[in-house]
Amino acid sequence: MPPVDTYQVIAKYYDDAYAAKQDLIDLPFYLDLAEQSRGSVLEIACGTGRVLLPIARKGIEICGVDNSLPMLEVLNQNLAHESQEVREKVTVQEGDMRTFRLNRKFPLVMIPFRPMQHMFTVDDQAAALKTAAAYLTDTGILAFDVFYPKFDMIWTRVGEEIPEMEWSPDSDPTKLVRRFFRKDAIDKINQIFSFTFIFRTYQAGN
Repeated sequence: MPPVDTYQVIAKYYDDAYAAKQDLIDLPFYLDLAEQSRGSVLEIACGTGRVLLPIARKGIEICGVDNSLPMLEVLNQNLAHESQEVREKVTVQEGDMRTFRLNRKFPLVMIPFRPMQHMFTVDDQAAALKTAAAYLTDTGILAFDVFYPKFDMIWTRVGEEIPEMEWSPDSDPTKLVRRFFRKDAIDKINQIFSFTFIFRTYQAGN
């Protein structure tokens, strides 16, 4: 069996899943920063546009970069449903947060919702931060998010399927999608754990 592109699966569910995540309340913070920046914004790891699109709707120019083509495909589909005024505020490109290069500076560079935790080594982390710094104006701001670890939870429930969230897709409200999280292994030395997302779709209880 050929390997599955993780983001080919995740991108399909991403917008509906995180729209249903009630404790995800970071958007007003980034909107406020973007409005205060009084200039264009660079979002690194922009995904499907969860943060990018609301900023563009405020009339703020924003450039989004992501290394996942499936996520960018969903973003472009989302953009197609926006007004011309919003579309004109957005530029998007594929790129690795450790290595991509642009020929411009921004008063605000953002890395929302923990993409930094996809940087598994110190070298990767430093490369990503150097990339971000390279695009900041002299008085620019870098804002990024990382997970605050609860160590007593990280080392527990390995191998157990845990229900995380559920939602009904806008495309078919008769269905219910549930996402389960299974922690597969923990590397305490390198502070890395691997996990599996399991998506199950139910209709009429089946």
